[in-house]
Amino acid sequence: MLTVNEQQVSHEAVQTIGELAAIHKPLADLFILNGYPVPSTTRVRDGDTCTLIVKGEIPTPEEMNSLLSARHTPGVQERIRNSTIAILGLGGLGSAVAGAMAKIGIGKMLLSDYDIVEPSNLNRQHYFVDQIGMMKTRALKENLLRMNPSLSLELIEEQLTESALPGLFAKVDVLIECFDDPAMKAATLRCILSEATMQNVAYVGSSGMAGFGDSNTIQTKQIRPGVYICGDETSAAGPGQGLMSPRVGVAAHHQANQALRLLLQEDEGRKH
Repeated sequence: MLTVNEQQVSHEAVQTIGELAAIHKPLADLFILNGYPVPSTTRVRDGDTCTLIVKGEIPTPEEMNSLLSARHTPGVQERIRNSTIAILGLGGLGSAVAGAMAKIGIGKMLLSDYDIVEPSNLNRQHYFVDQIGMMKTRALKENLLRMNPSLSLELIEEQLTESALPGLFAKVDVLIECFDDPAMKAATLRCILSEATMQNVAYVGSSGMAGFGDSNTIQTKQIRPGVYICGDETSAAGPGQGLMSPRVGVAAHHQANQALRLLLQEDEGRKH
């Protein structure tokens, strides 16, 4: 048997992936075999996983899952698809983290911010000029659904307080802190460490990514079981050292990758 776009089919009547496409998706012009793009003349064998794609065609949710499974392997993708994350703050860090997680097919994202897109945001945040004045939550939702129409998104458009965090985020798998406000950074970490209802929520925070210093000084560090901080821990924004897209992006993708490692249980989490 073969797995073709997540369906089990017999392989006895075909020898190549092109012959398979002629039966199951005649217009296909991209062929992925066991996670790798291949020419149409590639032979298929019992047990292979085949993904057949028509370039430019908007995939159905099932086809999107099939594509991601083909790229990431089915076991990995199933865990990603069954996971929920929260992103607190949708600026330079949060909007980039959200884009990375959308592209890997995360099951659900809670997106929290109460601000609007301003012209000064565009040097590092993942918004467009014609979105100036929109709520960041709604602008980002619009952009993420263009990347992956199958996403499940929940928007939280209120100014968060420490006391409100458990009621909103106690059921997520990973909470990703992307605040600019030092007080809310501290409040979120304090809540994670002290609230009983948050004891199973893994945490990925941020500290230090301003300017244009060495990218390799941005690191991911574990500070407690299931609690990680990404950044260089020193470079705050100030005169001559603004927040700039390249370095902020490095830190954001550290956060996204650490969240992924937690979801895949590659690093120590908080769940018992």
